[in-house]
Amino acid sequence: MTNSAVSVDGLRVRRGGREVVRGVSFEVAAGAVTGLLGPSGCGKTTVLRSIVGVQVVAGGRVQVLGHPAGSPPLRRKIGYATQNPAVYADLTVTEALRYFAAVLRAPASDVDKVIDAVGLGPEAHSLVGNLSGGQHTRANLAVALLGTPELLVLDEPTVGLDPVLRDSLWELFRSLAATGTTLLVSSHVMDEAARCDRLLLMRDGLLLAVDTPAGLRERTGSADLEQAFLRLIREQEAARS
Repeated sequence: MTNSAVSVDGLRVRRGGREVVRGVSFEVAAGAVTGLLGPSGCGKTTVLRSIVGVQVVAGGRVQVLGHPAGSPPLRRKIGYATQNPAVYADLTVTEALRYFAAVLRAPASDVDKVIDAVGLGPEAHSLVGNLSGGQHTRANLAVALLGTPELLVLDEPTVGLDPVLRDSLWELFRSLAATGTTLLVSSHVMDEAARCDRLLLMRDGLLLAVDTPAGLRERTGSADLEQAFLRLIREQEAARS
């Protein structure tokens, strides 16, 4: 694929003597929203950690924005939101974001901008430790948005959020992509697949498909993307037997 922000070739990761990512290869188009979908435990987080450069890998090659994953030039070009929020509980939302902005050398003006972007304006002066689970997730996402990163790697950013907030965050993701930001978003909720430009569908450490939502529907003959994913699983199981 030309104009790719991420290129993964033959990625293998072992954990506890078992290969949890098994020769995965794909590319992520620049300026698009790519969804990494699959059930919990299939290897999504491990793949994202490999792209960010914080995962020990057993083999393969991962190139990000023209550099090997984890290279120093990438530190201010990637925004990463982990599945488990890592924002200091004893600071207010604003204080926490000011701290991370200083660490990332992001403009001070980014703090208010990202607070508004994730809808945390009313909680700006609340302690992070007093936020609800959904608000905590949004604070974590706000950290990833600091500094206008070229690539956003978001690990299940909408988990635990109500449908209205999920919808508003997907609108934010689309608006970021429209300005040229590349987004790689993981989820185990298949109805989010339709919101992506391209899909990477994983199961048991393998990629089942790399396609657009429309292409996946056509390939499986199913209008429902969850049913399309299940059909791919059945095909995989039939091929193994």
